[in-house]
Parts: sequence; C-alpha cells; structure tokens
Amino acid sequence: MQKLRNKATQVNSARLDLLDKLVNKIKSENKEDRLLESIMRLTCSVVNAAASSLLLLDEGNQELLFKTAGVTEGKQLRRLHVSRQSGIIGWIARNGKPLIVNDAEKNRQMHQFIDEATGFRTRSAIGVPLIMNGKVAGVVEVLNKLDGTDFSRQDLQILTGVATTTALAIEKVRLNTNLLKSYKSTVNALVSLADAKETSGGGHSRRVSEYALIGAADMALSSKQKQTIEYAAILHDIGKLSIPDNILNKSGNPTDEEWEVIRKHPVVGYELLKDIPFLQEASRLVLYHHERYDGKGYPQGLQGEGIPIGARLLAVADAFDNMTTEHSYRAALNRQHAFAELRRCANSQFCPVAVKAFNSGFVKSRLSGK
Repeated sequence: MQKLRNKATQVNSARLDLLDKLVNKIKSENKEDRLLESIMRLTCSVVNAAASSLLLLDEGNQELLFKTAGVTEGKQLRRLHVSRQSGIIGWIARNGKPLIVNDAEKNRQMHQFIDEATGFRTRSAIGVPLIMNGKVAGVVEVLNKLDGTDFSRQDLQILTGVATTTALAIEKVRLNTNLLKSYKSTVNALVSLADAKETSGGGHSRRVSEYALIGAADMALSSKQKQTIEYAAILHDIGKLSIPDNILNKSGNPTDEEWEVIRKHPVVGYELLKDIPFLQEASRLVLYHHERYDGKGYPQGLQGEGIPIGARLLAVADAFDNMTTEHSYRAALNRQHAFAELRRCANSQFCPVAVKAFNSGFVKSRLSGK
C-alpha cells in the first residue's frame, strides 16, 4: 500500500512539475509552432516516451494534420494527412475520447499507415483529444515507453492535463496573433492619416521606425520594448494632424505664434494615443520625442536619463531622417555628414548612448545586407 502511495505521489509530482513548466512556456513563447514543439518535448520526457506528436483537425476536409512531431521522422510526418476514419488517431478524433493501446502489434491496422510512412515501429500508444471551444480540434499522442513497459492510467492522466493546457496555449497564441493583426491595422490607419500631412515626399514615419529599430537592435532591450519603439516611431508625428496646412507647409521660418502651435504636436499625439490600451507605452515616447538630452527640448524640458531611452532613440532617428531627406527649403545631407552632425550634438541635443547605438546598428545592418 505504501508503495502505491509513493507511486501516486511521484506521478502527481511529475504532473505538477510538467504543468508548471508548460505554464511558463505559454508565458514566454509567442510563436505557436515553437510553443507546441516545447510542450511535446517536455511531455515525452515526463512520461518517458520515445516519441510524441500533435495533430490539428482541418475542418475543411476533416483530415488531421501533423503540427509537430517529436521523432526523427518529424519532417516526414508533417507531410502526412490522417483521415478521421483511420487508425488510433482517427478513432480518438471521431469519438472525442482518450485511448491507451499497449498491444499495437496485435492491432497493426491501428497505426500501420504512419509506421510504414516513417519506418517508426509503434509498440504502444496513448492518444488524447484536444478540445477547443467544445469541439475536437486535434489529438495529442505519445508512443512507446523507453523502458519497454506499458503506458499506465497515470500516464493517461498526465497526457490529459497536457492536452487541456495545450488547447489553452493555442487559444492564447491565436488570440494574441489576432490582436496583433488588429493592432497593426489600427496603426496603419493612423499612419495613413499622418502621412497625408507630410511635407518631405512621404515615408518619413516608416523610415524613422526603421532607423529607431536599427538603434534598438544594438541595445539590450526586450522584444516588448522594441515593439513599443516601433509603434511610437511610426506614430511620432500623428499630433501634426492638429497643425493647419498653411503652417505645416510654410517654406519660410514660422512666427513665434506658429512655432507654439508646432510645438504642441507631441502633446496632441500623446492625447490621441494614450487611451488606446496597446499604445499607452508608445504614447509616452511620442510625448517625449522632442526632448533634448541637455534639457532644452519640449514639451516638458526633461533631461538626460530622465527621458525614456525609446524617446531618445526616436529623437536620433527622426533627426537623421530629416537631415538625409530633401525638403522644399533645403537639400538633403549625405549620410556621412548626417552621422557627423549626430556625433557633434551628442551630449547636448542627443543622448550619446542612443547616437552610438544607432551608428553601430546602422553599420551592422549595412554589413549584413539588410
């Protein structure tokens, strides 16, 4: 009896450990394929299986497609389609129930098609349906205990937990992907509005975004910080929508009154973006992208490290594009002269760290052919 209790404790511990690892993977991974591969590798390890696979149902033709396979023949498997009418996998998909098969040799037809295609010999298997939105969306399967023993009910419990967690993970990743598409559509719509107010021939916002990301790539910034910088860069001039065309397109120097109107555009941009949830962080960078490292910028006169690093990068990227783009009132500078001007103004107008990162990142991007 004590041995049984110890065995149950070990199994429960393994399940908790696996689910903890899965939750951490779900938090850290955004790519569906990479996430699923990680989950299946962990599952194989915990149940001591030789191979694992995850198949998703194509509702159009009602076939199951291998999404990821933890075997050496994985690439071959990803080309296979499994009918809902055939084998272990098809039975699980049709019935929406788990299945343990520990005598596959006596039931060759249950896995013969896949074994013949891959050369893998199935001795035993567990399959569990993947349930999403109340319907069977796929199957999770593990094959062959490494020690040659049979799969147990405890192994089935582990795999059932994995299937539940995997379904939640897929839904999370897909939700994030759909949200990201929606976000990008919103950003593109806003950029189109901003582009209509440009006086430099178009493309300024997108070039500033490219330049800011070149600088960000040479710094130890997280992917979230880089995403925020990208959004802020491409929307940094959205506040210019408030500036009348006769001021924005003026060829001569603005009057003091006109200059006051122009200087409000970072605040206007911030007010436009700050209540959009996924642009809240970016809106702060938009607000501060005309602050100067020496404290003589606007709208708040921030200084040095008090300016967010993303805004300091934007200031460099914005100035570089303005210098290297032809305007109605002056010719474009070549890149060499523009970089010299950035270096000259480091520690006064520009953050020296941001200038150095942009310079270094630009060189690397050109060397790599980007």
